[in-house]
Amino acid sequence: MNFIRNYLHYFNIDKDLDDFDHIHESIKKDIIFKGTNLWILMFAIIIASVGLNMNSTAVIIGAMLISPLMGPINGMGYSIATHDFDLFKKALRNFTFAVITSLIASTTYFLISPISTAHSELLARTSPTIYDVLIAFFGGFAGIFAMSSKNKGNIIPGVAIATALMPPLCTAGWLGYFSV
Repeated sequence: MNFIRNYLHYFNIDKDLDDFDHIHESIKKDIIFKGTNLWILMFAIIIASVGLNMNSTAVIIGAMLISPLMGPINGMGYSIATHDFDLFKKALRNFTFAVITSLIASTTYFLISPISTAHSELLARTSPTIYDVLIAFFGGFAGIFAMSSKNKGNIIPGVAIATALMPPLCTAGWLGYFSV
C-alpha cells in the first residue's frame, strides 16, 4: 500500500499549477487575431500549402510551429471549462476569422501555384479517422496541463503539431481551388 501511495505522489500537480489570473490573462491575450498574429498566420498557411504541394513533411511541420492558431482554440476550451461565455464568443469569433483568412490564403496559393498534382501529404488529410480525434483529444489534455503549469515548457508547439489543424485548412483551400 505504501508503494502505491508513493507512486501516486508523482502524479500530484497541486504545487505545479500557476495562478488563475495569470492563466486567464495569458489565454485572453492569445485569442486576438489582428496585426502581427494575422500576418504570421497567413505566412504559416502559405508555407504549409507549399509543403503540401511539394510533399514535404518537414516544411509542413515548420508551418505548424509558426502558426498562432492555438490561441483561439485554447481560448474556446478554457472558456467552456470556466463557464466564461463572453470569452467563448470572442474566441469563436477570432477562430472563425482565422479559419476564413486561412482558407482564403490557401485557396489563393493553390490558384496561382503551377503544381496541381495531389501528393500523398495532401491526400492523407482528405479522409480523417478516429485516430485523428484521439490525437486531438489527448493533445488538448497536454495543452491544458501545459497552460495551467508554472513551468510551461515547450509543450504548446508539440500540441500544435500533434493536433495539426493547419494542413487540413490548407487541404480545404486546395479543395476550394477545384470548386472555383
